Amino acid sequence: MDRALFETEHRDFRTMVRDFVTKEVQPHLPAWEQAGAVDRTLYEKAGAVGLLGLDVDERHGGGGTADFRYNLIVIEELCRAGAAAVTMNLSGFNDLVAPYLNTLATEEQKQRWLPGLCAGTKVSAIAMTEPGAGSDLKAVRTTAVRDGDDYVVNGAKTFISNGILADLVVTAVRTDPAAGRKGISLLVLERGMPGFERGRKLEKIGLHAQDTAELSFTDVRVPAANLLGEEGRGFEYLMHNLPQERLSVAATAVASMERTLENTLEHTGERTAFGRPVADFQANRFVLAELATEVRVARVFLDHCAAELVAGRLSDVDAAMAKWWTTELQQRVVTRCLQLHGGYGFMREYDVARDFLDARAGTLYAGTTEIMKEIIGRSLRS
Repeated sequence: MDRALFETEHRDFRTMVRDFVTKEVQPHLPAWEQAGAVDRTLYEKAGAVGLLGLDVDERHGGGGTADFRYNLIVIEELCRAGAAAVTMNLSGFNDLVAPYLNTLATEEQKQRWLPGLCAGTKVSAIAMTEPGAGSDLKAVRTTAVRDGDDYVVNGAKTFISNGILADLVVTAVRTDPAAGRKGISLLVLERGMPGFERGRKLEKIGLHAQDTAELSFTDVRVPAANLLGEEGRGFEYLMHNLPQERLSVAATAVASMERTLENTLEHTGERTAFGRPVADFQANRFVLAELATEVRVARVFLDHCAAELVAGRLSDVDAAMAKWWTTELQQRVVTRCLQLHGGYGFMREYDVARDFLDARAGTLYAGTTEIMKEIIGRSLRS
Protein backbone atom coordinates (compact mmCIF):
# COMPACT_ATOMS: atom_id res chain seq x y z
CA MET A 1 0.00 0.00 0.00
CA ASP A 2 1.41 3.37 -1.04
CA ARG A 3 1.51 5.67 1.98
CA ALA A 4 1.60 9.34 1.05
CA LEU A 5 2.29 10.13 4.70
CA PHE A 6 6.01 9.59 4.22
CA GLU A 7 8.62 11.48 2.22
CA THR A 8 12.08 10.50 1.01
CA GLU A 9 13.82 11.36 4.27
CA HIS A 10 11.35 9.21 6.18
CA ARG A 11 11.97 6.25 3.89
CA ASP A 12 15.74 6.65 4.37
CA PHE A 13 15.20 6.78 8.12
CA ARG A 14 13.14 3.58 7.96
CA THR A 15 16.02 1.76 6.27
CA MET A 16 18.33 2.77 9.10
CA VAL A 17 15.82 1.78 11.80
CA ARG A 18 15.17 -1.59 10.17
CA ASP A 19 18.88 -2.31 10.10
CA PHE A 20 19.21 -1.32 13.77
CA VAL A 21 16.29 -3.53 14.83
CA THR A 22 17.65 -6.47 12.85
CA LYS A 23 21.08 -6.20 14.46
CA GLU A 24 20.41 -4.88 17.96
CA VAL A 25 16.90 -6.02 18.88
CA GLN A 26 15.82 -9.26 17.20
CA PRO A 27 18.79 -11.41 18.32
CA HIS A 28 18.29 -10.42 21.96
CA LEU A 29 14.51 -10.73 22.25
CA PRO A 30 14.47 -14.26 23.75
CA ALA A 31 16.98 -13.28 26.46
CA TRP A 32 15.11 -10.06 27.27
CA GLU A 33 11.81 -11.90 27.49
CA GLN A 34 13.33 -14.38 29.91
CA ALA A 35 14.88 -11.59 31.98
CA GLY A 36 11.69 -9.53 31.99
CA ALA A 37 13.51 -6.42 30.79
CA VAL A 38 15.75 -5.18 28.01
CA ASP A 39 19.43 -4.65 28.66
CA ARG A 40 20.31 -1.02 29.44
CA THR A 41 22.85 -1.09 26.62
CA LEU A 42 19.94 -1.01 24.17
CA TYR A 43 19.28 2.60 25.14
CA GLU A 44 22.89 3.62 24.58
CA LYS A 45 22.98 1.90 21.19
CA ALA A 46 19.70 3.55 20.21
CA GLY A 47 20.97 6.92 21.37
CA ALA A 48 24.17 6.52 19.39
CA VAL A 49 22.27 6.21 16.09
CA GLY A 50 19.77 8.96 16.91
CA LEU A 51 16.64 6.99 17.80
CA LEU A 52 16.03 8.77 21.12
CA GLY A 53 14.77 12.32 21.47
CA LEU A 54 13.82 12.57 17.83
CA ASP A 55 12.17 15.98 18.27
CA VAL A 56 14.39 17.24 21.09
CA ASP A 57 16.45 20.31 20.24
CA GLU A 58 19.93 19.49 18.95
CA ARG A 59 21.37 21.72 21.69
CA HIS A 60 20.15 19.14 24.18
CA GLY A 61 21.32 16.08 22.26
CA GLY A 62 18.19 15.38 20.23
CA GLY A 63 17.36 15.04 16.57
CA GLY A 64 16.09 18.57 16.14
CA THR A 65 12.98 19.01 14.05
CA ALA A 66 11.84 15.40 13.54
CA ASP A 67 8.06 15.01 13.60
CA PHE A 68 5.80 12.17 14.74
CA ARG A 69 6.26 10.32 11.47
CA TYR A 70 9.75 9.37 12.61
CA ASN A 71 8.35 8.07 15.91
CA LEU A 72 5.81 6.08 13.90
CA ILE A 73 8.57 4.46 11.84
CA VAL A 74 10.39 3.31 14.98
CA ILE A 75 7.19 1.73 16.29
CA GLU A 76 6.41 0.03 12.97
CA GLU A 77 9.86 -1.45 12.54
CA LEU A 78 9.94 -2.81 16.08
CA CYS A 79 6.50 -4.39 15.64
CA ARG A 80 7.48 -5.74 12.23
CA ALA A 81 10.25 -7.65 14.02
CA GLY A 82 7.90 -8.98 16.69
CA ALA A 83 9.32 -6.60 19.30
CA ALA A 84 6.12 -4.85 20.36
CA ALA A 85 7.35 -5.12 23.95
CA VAL A 86 10.34 -2.93 23.10
CA THR A 87 8.26 -0.05 21.72
CA MET A 88 7.72 1.20 25.27
CA ASN A 89 11.48 1.31 25.80
CA LEU A 90 12.38 3.44 22.78
CA SER A 91 9.12 5.12 21.86
CA GLY A 92 8.29 5.42 25.54
CA PHE A 93 10.73 8.30 25.79
CA ASN A 94 9.91 9.78 22.38
CA ASP A 95 6.12 9.74 22.80
CA LEU A 96 5.49 9.71 26.54
CA VAL A 97 8.25 11.64 28.29
CA ALA A 98 9.94 13.90 25.74
CA PRO A 99 6.75 15.89 24.98
CA TYR A 100 6.54 16.95 28.63
CA LEU A 101 10.19 17.92 28.85
CA ASN A 102 10.14 19.72 25.50
CA THR A 103 7.18 21.91 26.39
CA LEU A 104 7.36 22.26 30.17
CA ALA A 105 10.99 21.99 31.29
CA THR A 106 13.02 25.09 31.97
CA GLU A 107 16.30 25.57 30.15
CA GLU A 108 18.15 24.49 33.29
CA GLN A 109 16.05 21.31 33.54
CA LYS A 110 16.58 20.51 29.87
CA GLN A 111 20.32 20.83 30.27
CA ARG A 112 20.22 18.55 33.31
CA TRP A 113 18.08 15.77 31.89
CA LEU A 114 17.79 15.72 28.11
CA PRO A 115 21.39 15.02 27.00
CA GLY A 116 21.57 11.83 29.06
CA LEU A 117 18.12 10.69 27.96
CA CYS A 118 18.88 11.31 24.29
CA ALA A 119 22.23 9.53 24.59
CA GLY A 120 20.60 6.58 26.31
CA THR A 121 22.81 6.81 29.40
CA LYS A 122 19.68 7.63 31.40
CA VAL A 123 16.25 5.99 31.18
CA SER A 124 12.91 7.69 31.79
CA ALA A 125 9.37 6.71 32.74
CA ILE A 126 6.07 8.39 33.46
CA ALA A 127 4.10 7.48 36.59
CA MET A 128 0.40 8.24 36.58
CA THR A 129 -1.42 5.03 37.54
CA GLU A 130 -1.92 4.20 41.22
CA PRO A 131 -3.42 1.15 42.96
CA GLY A 132 -6.64 3.16 43.41
CA ALA A 133 -6.39 5.48 40.41
CA GLY A 134 -6.10 4.07 36.91
CA SER A 135 -7.82 5.79 34.03
CA ASP A 136 -9.35 8.34 36.44
CA LEU A 137 -6.39 10.67 36.88
CA LYS A 138 -8.41 13.03 39.06
CA ALA A 139 -8.24 10.34 41.76
CA VAL A 140 -4.44 10.58 42.17
CA ARG A 141 -3.59 10.29 45.87
CA THR A 142 0.23 10.50 45.90
CA THR A 143 0.93 13.71 47.80
CA ALA A 144 3.66 16.32 47.46
CA VAL A 145 3.77 18.82 50.33
CA ARG A 146 5.93 21.89 49.95
CA ASP A 147 8.60 22.22 52.66
CA GLY A 148 11.02 25.03 52.02
CA ASP A 149 12.92 24.38 48.81
CA ASP A 150 11.60 20.81 48.56
CA TYR A 151 8.44 18.83 48.08
CA VAL A 152 7.94 15.86 50.40
CA VAL A 153 6.35 13.05 48.40
CA ASN A 154 4.39 10.10 49.82
CA GLY A 155 2.38 7.50 47.94
CA ALA A 156 2.64 4.69 45.43
CA LYS A 157 2.36 4.02 41.70
CA THR A 158 1.75 0.78 39.85
CA PHE A 159 1.91 -0.66 36.30
CA ILE A 160 4.83 1.69 35.53
CA SER A 161 6.56 0.81 32.25
CA ASN A 162 10.35 1.02 32.57
CA GLY A 163 9.81 1.33 36.32
CA ILE A 164 12.81 -0.81 37.21
CA LEU A 165 15.27 0.73 34.75
CA ALA A 166 14.14 4.37 34.95
CA ASP A 167 16.52 7.00 36.32
CA LEU A 168 14.00 9.86 35.96
CA VAL A 169 10.29 9.44 36.53
CA VAL A 170 7.78 12.15 35.58
CA THR A 171 5.30 11.67 38.41
CA ALA A 172 1.73 12.89 38.83
CA VAL A 173 1.31 14.11 42.43
CA ARG A 174 -1.34 15.95 44.40
CA THR A 175 -0.03 19.29 45.65
CA ASP A 176 -3.41 20.58 46.84
CA PRO A 177 -5.73 17.94 48.34
CA ALA A 178 -8.76 20.24 48.21
CA ALA A 179 -8.47 21.46 44.63
CA GLY A 180 -9.60 18.41 42.64
CA ARG A 181 -8.05 18.25 39.20
CA LYS A 182 -6.46 21.66 39.78
CA GLY A 183 -4.51 20.23 42.69
CA ILE A 184 -2.38 17.90 40.52
CA SER A 185 1.19 18.73 39.54
CA LEU A 186 4.10 17.01 37.79
CA LEU A 187 7.37 16.34 39.61
CA VAL A 188 10.47 14.58 38.29
CA LEU A 189 11.76 12.02 40.78
CA GLU A 190 15.27 10.72 40.30
CA ARG A 191 17.02 7.46 41.08
CA GLY A 192 18.82 7.56 44.40
CA MET A 193 16.48 9.95 46.20
CA PRO A 194 16.05 8.54 49.75
CA GLY A 195 12.61 6.99 50.20
CA PHE A 196 12.11 6.35 46.49
CA GLU A 197 11.87 2.56 46.21
CA ARG A 198 11.17 0.09 43.43
CA GLY A 199 8.71 -2.62 44.29
CA ARG A 200 8.41 -5.95 42.56
CA LYS A 201 8.79 -6.38 38.85
CA LEU A 202 5.24 -7.26 37.86
CA GLU A 203 4.58 -10.54 36.04
CA LYS A 204 2.42 -9.91 32.98
CA ILE A 205 0.73 -12.35 30.62
CA GLY A 206 2.45 -10.68 27.66
CA LEU A 207 5.04 -8.05 26.70
CA HIS A 208 7.60 -10.01 28.69
CA ALA A 209 10.62 -8.03 27.47
CA GLN A 210 9.11 -4.86 28.98
CA ASP A 211 9.79 -4.25 32.66
CA THR A 212 6.72 -3.05 34.53
CA ALA A 213 6.99 -2.19 38.21
CA GLU A 214 5.50 -0.80 41.37
CA LEU A 215 7.03 2.38 42.82
CA SER A 216 6.71 3.64 46.37
CA PHE A 217 7.53 7.03 47.89
CA THR A 218 8.12 7.51 51.61
CA ASP A 219 8.99 11.05 52.64
CA VAL A 220 10.96 11.55 49.42
CA ARG A 221 12.43 15.04 49.37
CA VAL A 222 12.26 16.33 45.80
CA PRO A 223 13.79 19.73 45.02
CA ALA A 224 11.22 22.32 43.93
CA ALA A 225 13.54 22.78 40.95
CA ASN A 226 12.19 19.42 39.71
CA LEU A 227 8.65 20.77 39.28
CA LEU A 228 7.57 20.52 35.63
CA GLY A 229 5.59 23.52 34.48
CA GLU A 230 3.35 25.26 36.99
CA GLU A 231 1.99 23.85 40.20
CA GLY A 232 -1.64 22.78 39.91
CA ARG A 233 -1.66 22.39 36.14
CA GLY A 234 -0.55 18.76 35.98
CA PHE A 235 -3.95 17.40 34.96
CA GLU A 236 -4.12 19.92 32.12
CA TYR A 237 -0.64 18.92 30.94
CA LEU A 238 -1.51 15.22 31.05
CA MET A 239 -4.68 15.73 29.02
CA HIS A 240 -2.77 17.75 26.43
CA ASN A 241 -0.16 15.04 25.82
CA LEU A 242 -2.36 11.95 26.03
CA PRO A 243 -3.50 12.09 22.35
CA GLN A 244 0.05 11.43 21.12
CA GLU A 245 0.49 8.61 23.63
CA ARG A 246 -2.79 7.06 22.52
CA LEU A 247 -1.87 7.35 18.87
CA SER A 248 1.38 5.53 19.63
CA VAL A 249 -0.61 2.70 21.18
CA ALA A 250 -2.82 2.62 18.08
CA ALA A 251 0.27 2.56 15.87
CA THR A 252 1.60 -0.43 17.80
CA ALA A 253 -1.71 -2.23 17.37
CA VAL A 254 -1.89 -1.64 13.62
CA ALA A 255 1.73 -2.54 12.88
CA SER A 256 1.41 -5.67 15.02
CA MET A 257 -1.80 -6.70 13.25
CA GLU A 258 -0.10 -6.33 9.88
CA ARG A 259 2.70 -8.63 11.03
CA THR A 260 0.27 -11.18 12.46
CA LEU A 261 -1.78 -11.23 9.26
CA GLU A 262 1.31 -11.51 7.05
CA ASN A 263 2.54 -14.50 9.06
CA THR A 264 -0.90 -16.08 8.94
CA LEU A 265 -1.13 -15.70 5.15
CA GLU A 266 2.21 -17.45 4.86
CA HIS A 267 1.21 -20.23 7.26
CA THR A 268 -2.17 -20.93 5.66
CA GLY A 269 -0.58 -20.95 2.22
CA GLU A 270 1.96 -23.58 3.26
CA ARG A 271 -0.03 -25.70 5.72
CA THR A 272 -2.21 -28.35 4.10
CA ALA A 273 -5.38 -30.14 5.20
CA PHE A 274 -7.11 -32.85 3.17
CA GLY A 275 -4.50 -32.36 0.47
CA ARG A 276 -5.09 -28.62 0.02
CA PRO A 277 -3.52 -25.48 1.48
CA VAL A 278 -5.57 -24.22 4.42
CA ALA A 279 -6.00 -20.89 2.63
CA ASP A 280 -7.72 -22.59 -0.32
CA PHE A 281 -10.84 -23.44 1.67
CA GLN A 282 -13.52 -20.87 0.96
CA ALA A 283 -14.39 -20.35 4.64
CA ASN A 284 -10.76 -19.53 5.40
CA ARG A 285 -10.40 -17.31 2.32
CA PHE A 286 -13.38 -15.30 3.51
CA VAL A 287 -11.85 -14.92 6.98
CA LEU A 288 -8.57 -13.76 5.46
CA ALA A 289 -10.42 -11.34 3.17
CA GLU A 290 -12.25 -9.84 6.15
CA LEU A 291 -9.05 -9.48 8.17
CA ALA A 292 -7.12 -7.92 5.29
CA THR A 293 -9.89 -5.37 4.75
CA GLU A 294 -10.22 -4.46 8.43
CA VAL A 295 -6.48 -4.09 8.89
CA ARG A 296 -6.26 -1.89 5.77
CA VAL A 297 -9.07 0.35 7.05
CA ALA A 298 -7.29 0.67 10.40
CA ARG A 299 -4.06 1.61 8.64
CA VAL A 300 -5.73 4.33 6.59
CA PHE A 301 -7.39 5.90 9.64
CA LEU A 302 -4.18 5.70 11.65
CA ASP A 303 -2.20 7.43 8.89
CA HIS A 304 -4.88 10.12 8.73
CA CYS A 305 -4.57 10.69 12.48
CA ALA A 306 -0.78 10.78 12.23
CA ALA A 307 -0.99 13.45 9.54
CA GLU A 308 -3.36 15.43 11.76
CA LEU A 309 -0.94 15.17 14.68
CA VAL A 310 1.95 16.37 12.53
CA ALA A 311 -0.20 19.32 11.43
CA GLY A 312 -1.10 20.10 15.05
CA ARG A 313 -4.78 19.29 14.54
CA LEU A 314 -5.28 15.88 16.16
CA SER A 315 -8.15 16.09 18.62
CA ASP A 316 -8.45 14.05 21.79
CA VAL A 317 -11.64 12.55 20.32
CA ASP A 318 -9.95 11.29 17.14
CA ALA A 319 -7.06 9.94 19.20
CA ALA A 320 -9.55 8.10 21.41
CA MET A 321 -11.32 6.71 18.34
CA ALA A 322 -8.05 5.46 16.88
CA LYS A 323 -6.91 3.97 20.17
CA TRP A 324 -10.03 2.02 21.03
CA TRP A 325 -10.86 0.88 17.51
CA THR A 326 -7.42 -0.40 16.57
CA THR A 327 -6.69 -2.13 19.88
CA GLU A 328 -10.08 -3.85 19.97
CA LEU A 329 -9.69 -4.83 16.32
CA GLN A 330 -6.30 -6.29 17.16
CA GLN A 331 -7.93 -8.61 19.70
CA ARG A 332 -10.25 -9.97 16.99
CA VAL A 333 -7.57 -10.20 14.31
CA VAL A 334 -5.02 -12.04 16.41
CA THR A 335 -7.66 -14.42 17.80
CA ARG A 336 -8.86 -15.37 14.32
CA CYS A 337 -5.30 -15.69 13.04
CA LEU A 338 -4.45 -17.98 15.94
CA GLN A 339 -7.46 -20.14 15.03
CA LEU A 340 -6.20 -20.42 11.47
CA HIS A 341 -2.94 -21.83 12.83
CA GLY A 342 -4.83 -24.69 14.46
CA GLY A 343 -2.99 -26.38 17.32
CA TYR A 344 0.24 -24.65 16.33
CA GLY A 345 -1.29 -21.34 17.34
CA PHE A 346 -1.35 -22.55 20.92
CA MET A 347 2.40 -23.17 20.93
CA ARG A 348 4.58 -20.41 22.39
CA GLU A 349 7.25 -21.10 19.75
CA TYR A 350 4.93 -19.67 17.08
CA ASP A 351 4.84 -15.91 16.63
CA VAL A 352 1.05 -15.82 16.62
CA ALA A 353 0.97 -17.12 20.21
CA ARG A 354 3.22 -14.31 21.40
CA ASP A 355 1.21 -11.81 19.36
CA PHE A 356 -1.94 -13.08 21.08
CA LEU A 357 -0.47 -12.46 24.54
CA ASP A 358 1.23 -9.16 23.71
CA ALA A 359 -1.91 -7.71 22.13
CA ARG A 360 -4.04 -7.98 25.25
CA ALA A 361 -2.58 -4.92 26.99
CA GLY A 362 -3.57 -2.58 24.15
CA THR A 363 -7.15 -2.09 25.32
CA LEU A 364 -6.00 -1.33 28.86
CA TYR A 365 -3.09 1.09 29.01
CA ALA A 366 -3.19 4.78 28.03
CA GLY A 367 -6.87 4.67 28.98
CA THR A 368 -9.17 1.67 28.67
CA THR A 369 -11.57 1.13 25.78
CA GLU A 370 -14.41 2.20 28.04
CA ILE A 371 -12.70 5.52 28.85
CA MET A 372 -12.07 6.12 25.14
CA LYS A 373 -15.76 5.59 24.40
CA GLU A 374 -16.66 7.94 27.24
CA ILE A 375 -14.47 10.67 25.71
CA ILE A 376 -16.09 10.16 22.32
CA GLY A 377 -19.61 9.89 23.70
CA ARG A 378 -19.35 13.11 25.67
CA SER A 379 -18.14 14.95 22.56
CA LEU A 380 -21.29 13.93 20.70
CA ARG A 381 -23.47 15.85 23.12
CA SER A 382 -21.44 19.05 23.22
